[in-house]
Amino acid sequence: MQEFKKFILRGNMVDLAVAVVVGAAFNGIVTALVKDLFTPLIGAISGNKNGQAVDFSSHYFVIHGSKFMYGDFINQVASFLIIAAVVFFFVVKPINHFLSRLKPEEDVDTPAEKQCKFCLSAIPAEAKVCKFCTSKLA
Repeated sequence: MQEFKKFILRGNMVDLAVAVVVGAAFNGIVTALVKDLFTPLIGAISGNKNGQAVDFSSHYFVIHGSKFMYGDFINQVASFLIIAAVVFFFVVKPINHFLSRLKPEEDVDTPAEKQCKFCLSAIPAEAKVCKFCTSKLA
């Protein structure tokens, strides 16, 4: 029982549980955004009379009595691409832009590494002794 308790209370297990719950809630937001805003917009642009996007679910073909519902597959691919585009352009890009503004700028003038004048190895710029040849540096 102690081992089970240790397993359940692991940091990454709790993080994973929180991620699943937040992901499920976020899924609802993205689904509503796509269904309620972007799908009717695509329907309006495509000229569909009822304002909905084109529906391929009734498209199929039959070979030897087997029905292949390729239209439903097309709908799922289109839905995936729309959702991926919405998440990328309305979530990922704005968050990346916001995070890039918060990140402090790196000092361009100060190199992170320098070259040891004795063995020509790359060492940290602040090093006083070369870690490869142990020479003292000025």
